Amino acid sequence: MYSENHKINSQISFWLISMFWIISIMIVVGGLTRLTDSGLSITQWQLFSGFFPPLNKSDWIMYFDLYKEIPEFKLQNYDMTMQEFKVIFWWEWAHRFLGRLIGISFLIPLIYFTFKIKFSKLISLYLIFILICFQGFIGWYMVSSGLVDRVDVSHFRLSVHLLIAFIILSLIFWNYLKIKVKTNYNNTLGWFLPLSFLLLVFIQISIGAFVSGMDAGKIYNSWPLMGNSFFPDDNSYSNLFKMSAFSDPSLVQFIHRNLAYLISFLFFFIFFKVYKNKISSLYKSVNVLGFFIILQVLLGIFTLLYGAQILVASMHQISSIFLVASSIYFLFINTKTNSQLSS
Repeated sequence: MYSENHKINSQISFWLISMFWIISIMIVVGGLTRLTDSGLSITQWQLFSGFFPPLNKSDWIMYFDLYKEIPEFKLQNYDMTMQEFKVIFWWEWAHRFLGRLIGISFLIPLIYFTFKIKFSKLISLYLIFILICFQGFIGWYMVSSGLVDRVDVSHFRLSVHLLIAFIILSLIFWNYLKIKVKTNYNNTLGWFLPLSFLLLVFIQISIGAFVSGMDAGKIYNSWPLMGNSFFPDDNSYSNLFKMSAFSDPSLVQFIHRNLAYLISFLFFFIFFKVYKNKISSLYKSVNVLGFFIILQVLLGIFTLLYGAQILVASMHQISSIFLVASSIYFLFINTKTNSQLSS
């Protein structure tokens, strides 16, 4: 609880869950920006002036001329028309607009609540705001990697950008749960297994960004085999143990697939442990978690089979938001309890 005043707590919880959904939309729009190759359409960082889109023909010409100077246009989109440019521009502009909206929507209520509550009780929320500001810097750092000598952004920077977005989302949801969820169960799995599961999900999100950043989902569009074999036939197992593996599309897809299997196996172990020990208070949460695991795996398979078609790939990313949220909730209720399961 942030305050003894229930009205203030209710206001904070509404604000936090609203931020959760706005950031979720931001993640989805960011994914679509990547899937439509729109991320490099705005080549400058305009913190304030960029709040407004082009308002006249000369503005559009100015933005298009700037885009013509980067490798993506010169090497890949050299025959793009103004109308085609406007399509990718609007995706990137919407993504940046949402980023600004998130910053304002978090800061103003935070200042308001600071006058209502002691600053010391809001430190965790100020840390989230700092992370939101840092995310803006990382976003530009990512975009800048695609403005010189390459036609796409660095998949490593893309991964960091996406991971920070999910960390912000998770921290906001965790603080929301602190207000809304009161748990005092007699038995629990403890924090180790739920936290391990969540960390694997975060690692999978990072690898998923590698897959997206290198268009690795557009190769080996078969399942359960990669072509005619379990391991991609254009590679060797020894390459898995080199740092270059994270820049190799077929190996990144292989890692992404098999990490999904590992996460699924860990979930079934958790599921078995919950039901074997008859921890009835966890039945609902572990079932919800299982639903989103199965959904995420199925959407991942369909994303591969359809060659990362935009709609399916976007649904795969949307599902990941619910998977992370259910993982955070499962971890939360296993740490806010009286005792741990010893067997």
